[in-house]
Amino acid sequence: MKALLNFFFLSTSLLGLLALPALSAECPRGDLDKRYCDVNGDLVADAPTDPSKWLDPDTLIFAYTPVEDPAVYRGVWSDFLVHMEKVTGKKVVFFPVQSNAAQIEAMRSGRLHVAGFNTGSNPLAVNCAGFVSFTIMASLNGHFGYEMEIITYPGSGINKVEDIKGKQLAFTSPTSNSGFKAPSALLKSEFGMIQDRDFTATFSGKHDNSIMGVAHKDYAAASIANSVKFRMIKRNVIKESDVITIYKSQTFPTTGFG
Repeated sequence: MKALLNFFFLSTSLLGLLALPALSAECPRGDLDKRYCDVNGDLVADAPTDPSKWLDPDTLIFAYTPVEDPAVYRGVWSDFLVHMEKVTGKKVVFFPVQSNAAQIEAMRSGRLHVAGFNTGSNPLAVNCAGFVSFTIMASLNGHFGYEMEIITYPGSGINKVEDIKGKQLAFTSPTSNSGFKAPSALLKSEFGMIQDRDFTATFSGKHDNSIMGVAHKDYAAASIANSVKFRMIKRNVIKESDVITIYKSQTFPTTGFG
């Protein structure tokens, strides 16, 4: 958190990014929604050229990607919210969201002003909600990122990825990188395994649901972000011995803030 506070400098210039949709009928926009323009070609939405269309709310709403326990994160972000209030001169309120879709829709509608979107949601947030990401969280030694893991429980009969064939694999949500997008691509490219042909899929909604589901033997296997697993182990929500990792991906960039 300290590294993010040191790096995430929010000044009043940020308010220019809190803008209403450009609503231009004809402008370069690439893959962005038709309400946005991208004249400079940087792949994110431009602020409206008319300053009267910029948002300048008295209270800034901040939301972090849905996590295993929103109540815990309200306290975690308290110092950061105070920091934002100092550099913007505005009141800042933390808003816990329950799904990636709800977070994207809140920003698209102008009800959410500053946010941390998970890896998988970043492209959707950029294209559909005008999200402009400019930093990620890192530790003081410069380390950042997380890995996607496919986990199972001891005694499941699943000792390697190929053993999932004919069984059920729990994903989190279609917008999640480690909870759906990455494992779907890797299972196909590395193991020739395709959903509905080689295994059945179910969606748990969140990473903690998938992890708890495996630990309680409700799911035979699940694809999850190991950062969530580590936090749950640290908080004694599960024991490290409750789950077994049968696949670990390369490191992915983590939550994008903007």
